[in-house]
Amino acid sequence: MISIDTIYIDGAFVTPHGTERFDLFNPATEEVLGSVRLADAEDARMAIAAAKRAFATFSRSSVAERIDLLRRMHTAVAARADDLLEAVVKEYGAPSSRAHWMTDHAASVFLDAIDALEHYEFTRQLGKATVVMQPVGVTELITPWNSNAGFICGKLATAIAAGCTAVIKPSEMSAWQTRIVTEALHAAGAPAGVFNIVTGRGDVVGAEMVTSPDVAKISFTGSTVVGKGIVRASADTLKRVTLELGGKSPTLILDDADFDVAVPLALNAGFANSGQACIAGTRILVPRARLADFEARAAALANAMVSGDPSHAETQIGPMVSQRQWERVQGYIRKGIDEGARLLAGGEGRPDGVDKGWLVKPTLFTDVRNDMTIAREEIFGPVLSIIAYDDEEQAIAIANDTPYGLQAYVVSADAERARRVASRIDAGRVLVNTLSHEPKAPFGGFKQSGLGREYGVFGLEAYLEPKALLGL
Repeated sequence: MISIDTIYIDGAFVTPHGTERFDLFNPATEEVLGSVRLADAEDARMAIAAAKRAFATFSRSSVAERIDLLRRMHTAVAARADDLLEAVVKEYGAPSSRAHWMTDHAASVFLDAIDALEHYEFTRQLGKATVVMQPVGVTELITPWNSNAGFICGKLATAIAAGCTAVIKPSEMSAWQTRIVTEALHAAGAPAGVFNIVTGRGDVVGAEMVTSPDVAKISFTGSTVVGKGIVRASADTLKRVTLELGGKSPTLILDDADFDVAVPLALNAGFANSGQACIAGTRILVPRARLADFEARAAALANAMVSGDPSHAETQIGPMVSQRQWERVQGYIRKGIDEGARLLAGGEGRPDGVDKGWLVKPTLFTDVRNDMTIAREEIFGPVLSIIAYDDEEQAIAIANDTPYGLQAYVVSADAERARRVASRIDAGRVLVNTLSHEPKAPFGGFKQSGLGREYGVFGLEAYLEPKALLGL
């Protein structure tokens, strides 16, 4: 059994002031893996104070010093890849193929931050003014359970590149991953207080950080509902806020698409990370004239997908992270049936032959209207909706008819046509005939999918304030 009894403040592992225990589960078996002792508001205040002290010196560190630290952090996290992989599979339930990507990503983000830092101009001459980009201050980094290690490392790497110090509040549901990452980062030898990691509840630790006058910036990845609460709570101190929130991403299949390519791409976009992804392409827009062919192909592919033990190589879809999340997804499947959508694959309950674990059948609906609940709300599970359209204009209108705008996908045999359609979709990223990730490109959402951007130069500038100097 795993017992996690420390948090990380001011360069040291310390016993939390908080005393609450939180159980950690293996979502594939529903068995308890261990527990973590949660921090409280007093711990949060201590971590913020440590970051504030460290900022006075670290904010004046050189680019070369920051690059050296980021390289050490990359090496240290990469060295714990096997340990982290085990935690991602057992604690979160990611299928092994996805878990390998998540583990590699947690290390590679430090190299991505170095790339942005090496090519960034912190001082520029604009007319008579010298403009200096200055670190914003102490940052609060709040990370979710669906890619906890990657978000800890990615947000921290950017904060360090900018010369900021950080207090990180990771999801308590991912405490095993957090411990491994914390041990690795500690081994990298950062100055005390530059980063602090405090595992606790959002309404306790997170709330203390959001209202603290000593925190200058918040970077949050999670639900839109919580993101809105953070904006309201941070308004009194006018904190700088970056929010990467929910999505209801469209996958727009144009009428010239090759279905040998389009069908697997669409299902992989929707079922990636077991459907527990803000970027999941959960609304598949298909030309009505080709709908029957798409339905037959997609149903066959969905029915062949394996939802099971994430440690098995053949598993494509792992369990939901918790019983609560499993019940939430089951509720949406029932809602889809009740509202008149037609099941092509999957449905309620566990996969056939499975009697334990929070596993969901890969579920595919058709005859879905864009005003149905399953087409409007983020489900965060392996549940996809096929929506038919009559022409290109209607397809674009349906794609944009959502309160979200995080990511979108366009599939077409005509690259120029796909580019034209992509330019009209309201989303922070539009992927054309691909599922690839580009760390140099900004990531974030339009509308209620968030505020600001992460990754690359755009992400770096979110941790900086411009100062204009005149008369020199």
